[in-house]
Amino acid sequence: MKTIKMKRGIRRGDPGRGFSLEILYPGLTFGEDDSGIGAIGRIDRARIHPGHTIAMHPHRDDEILTYVRVGSMLHKDTVGHREEIRPARLMMMNAGHTFQHEETILGSEPQEALQIFLRPRAPSLDPRVQFHDFGEAESRDAWRLLAAPEGAPFEVRSQAWVHDTRLTAGTTLALPNIPAHAPVRLLYVFSGEARIGGLTLQTGEGAFLAETSVEARSDTDLVLIATDSSASVFKGGMFSGNVLVHA
Repeated sequence: MKTIKMKRGIRRGDPGRGFSLEILYPGLTFGEDDSGIGAIGRIDRARIHPGHTIAMHPHRDDEILTYVRVGSMLHKDTVGHREEIRPARLMMMNAGHTFQHEETILGSEPQEALQIFLRPRAPSLDPRVQFHDFGEAESRDAWRLLAAPEGAPFEVRSQAWVHDTRLTAGTTLALPNIPAHAPVRLLYVFSGEARIGGLTLQTGEGAFLAETSVEARSDTDLVLIATDSSASVFKGGMFSGNVLVHA
């Protein structure tokens, strides 16, 4: 695979009314029959004002990493949790066969976050929620492993790996090794500006990578999502599933 910029997403909501969302379907970049690619089903970038509540709603067969960069929120769910999520304390919801949750934005500043919807290896797994306090909100000039099938703070039940870093302007960083037979790497710029080969990415842009390193043109927040495209995944998840399935 050559390095190719990811197609921009579908915008929803109204920033002036407290909620805006960009929905990214990474598979649409390739114009094929799957809106995702491997275990990467969908990515939502949200900006939500304080006091706004996303009411209790269901998920099924989605593995959801809540990646908060600014602000905080109160999480409630149907498996009994009531927890605050913030940039140094993140959450993975392994929805499984049945799960519902609600989020209320806390504090005085709008929350800026990603919800990364990964596909499970199989349907109807047991639901659970994981929380982890990283101590620091960012990892300076080094990749931090957030989620993986094993050996990470969050377990994801598929062949997917999520890393992040805060890269200082002028710094070049090699990509981490991914233990996959057919790795696909998606780099997303949460904020800042990055250079990969001959391609420049700005805030909110992403690319599928052939190169093995990335350079920051300014202080830049990066999220790297990788998958083994040869591994089996369930494509029928409520949010992570393939939206291009033909009847």
